[in-house]
Amino acid sequence: MGVDRVSATGLYDFHLENGAKMVPFAGYEMPLTYSGVGHVDSHKYVRSSVGLFDVGHMVQHFFRGAGATGFLEWLTPSSLGSLSSHSSTLSVILLPTGGILDDTVITKHSPDEYYVVTNAGRREEDLTWFSSKLKEWNASHSEKVEHEVLEGWGLVALQGPKAADYLQGFVDPSGGSTYDLKGLTFGKSAYLSIAGVQAHVARGGYTGEDGFEISLPPSETVNWTRKIHKFPVQLAGLAARDSLRLEAGLCLYGNDLDESTTP
Repeated sequence: MGVDRVSATGLYDFHLENGAKMVPFAGYEMPLTYSGVGHVDSHKYVRSSVGLFDVGHMVQHFFRGAGATGFLEWLTPSSLGSLSSHSSTLSVILLPTGGILDDTVITKHSPDEYYVVTNAGRREEDLTWFSSKLKEWNASHSEKVEHEVLEGWGLVALQGPKAADYLQGFVDPSGGSTYDLKGLTFGKSAYLSIAGVQAHVARGGYTGEDGFEISLPPSETVNWTRKIHKFPVQLAGLAARDSLRLEAGLCLYGNDLDESTTP
């Protein structure tokens, strides 16, 4: 596991200002809980209202090029050619043995552009694998692939039954109308201006609740989060995130999946 380093997301100081108890997780200092809110209360609040999670430790990637679909289908068991644009699928990156190198969410923007999110705790393993396989692919295929890691970008998850109604109030008008988040159904994504920032917004999450994951430029992450962090939004940390995903039956790499696990 390549996680000996200790890093911080762009929201580290924001967490401390809000009374977070910080703990090491997957090579990052991350909020476990926040003062005045216990783990169980935080869990229940997300199930009944809306919670905000910092998931900026996750690794965000772009794969671009004429060979992007074929390349990712080579590395995963997913049929991405049949996936519609701006749709996501949960997948796994497979080793030649059939074991799982990592689990991932793959979002298809177009046949030649994919947004991929992988686990922080598998960062070094994944990047080494991608680099090796990209060299192999590009040396043997005319349809080339380029890989970009979105270093320092923020990723914020707004989760809970009130998430959509709340976030709708921050969607900026465009062309005389305002995008209706009801049209962004589960597993879909869009580029939207939210609270003054152009962001990649994906409907989904890791809690079993309705919600969104919002990818933000490094220079905008803190101010954007401050704007969004207003009642009824409550900050939530790793403790609630873990119990929520357990309750929803979602896997955690290293606990439920590893290189000896097959699909």
